[in-house]
Amino acid sequence: MEITSYVFLIIGGLFFLLGGLGILRMPDTFNRIQAGTKATTLGAFSTLIGVAFQNPSWTFKIIIIIVFIAISNPIGSSAIAKATYKAKQIPTNLVQDDLALRGEKHDTI
Repeated sequence: MEITSYVFLIIGGLFFLLGGLGILRMPDTFNRIQAGTKATTLGAFSTLIGVAFQNPSWTFKIIIIIVFIAISNPIGSSAIAKATYKAKQIPTNLVQDDLALRGEKHDTI
């Protein structure tokens, strides 16, 4: 059980590391949001599962934390993306702009 815990903790740490590298390496805000949100969500889940294996009495609390992260991360990243879009920081390599099709046309940077 202890080895399984350490494996999940290491996997979680690697996801956090890759998420940080993704935030540094991605060219625009939208890609940074995706890299940060996906990697940190998986990193947090793996780390919390590792803690649950280490302390089985905390499992219920950890499940509540995982549910909260699963709900709040997409909402937060969506809010950041919408604020970036409204600030007219649209990348030039945007293939399709669904919001512009609804009449919210913005200039590209």
